[in-house]
Amino acid sequence: MPLSKPRTLYGIHSMTPYNIITGNPYGTFRVLGNASLNVTGELVTLTGGSAPYPWSSQPGASAAEIVMSPKEVPDFLFQLFLGAVPTTVENAAGSVDEFANKQGTSVNDATTGIASIGVIAVTGEANLKFGKYTVVAVSATTIDIYGLTNVDFFRGDDLQYIDDSLKLNDAPITVPGTGGTVDFSDLGIVLTGGSGAVAMTVGDTAEFELNPPSLKKTEVLVGQNGACIQEFGALISSQKQTDGSMWLIDCFRITALGYPFGMAEKAFNEGEITANLVYDSDQDGIFRARHIIPATGCGN
Repeated sequence: MPLSKPRTLYGIHSMTPYNIITGNPYGTFRVLGNASLNVTGELVTLTGGSAPYPWSSQPGASAAEIVMSPKEVPDFLFQLFLGAVPTTVENAAGSVDEFANKQGTSVNDATTGIASIGVIAVTGEANLKFGKYTVVAVSATTIDIYGLTNVDFFRGDDLQYIDDSLKLNDAPITVPGTGGTVDFSDLGIVLTGGSGAVAMTVGDTAEFELNPPSLKKTEVLVGQNGACIQEFGALISSQKQTDGSMWLIDCFRITALGYPFGMAEKAFNEGEITANLVYDSDQDGIFRARHIIPATGCGN
């Protein structure tokens, strides 16, 4: 009788984390460079005397880990690997967000400073340029605006830095008092002055963020005190081979911590993560593997 065909494992198809209590999936990693399960162990040896080799060798501690390289950044990655829950919404109209004083208290002031920054009606949305901006009081009634990145300056009307200081306006912008408004159309924004006479302190600063109209806008705050890194399970699927054979590996309890946000020149991020598997008393093990060679091959 001839030998049977060797059992092989080829490629990676997906990795799907799931809630270990409910079984509900968090989502799935489809763009993966790697998702390898490594089971290792130590051997404890007995040595003594002048013998050149050990007298005995016995199993010591074992460990299991998954080394994964996701090339996509879904919302659940922040939750499972960084202990942070992101907020993803549609932002069809665009927005000015997080306007607040940075140094001093006089720039963002409802009475004697800038009461608010909004989007210019009708025409402003097209000029909202994704980024973060700093407002600096250069006199009691005037400001300069600085852009911390020019990555989106060609959205709508083109915008250029005035000089190496990263300033955006040629001449200081006068903030009107008694609720008056002034447009800075290059950014699509309108500044509303305070209800009284404007009297800012020279050198005080504030900052704000711009978001152009978007299909998705995601925000996440990482590193909060008390953030919880939660255990999860995961089903790893190998690539289907030409004979239709496949592997499924169900990892019952996994803990992962950390994720590298790589921004290398002309390269997609491929952050390698190492996660630990621990014993699951309900399943009496750490993972369950299934392999199949379907009678119908690929099933096409």
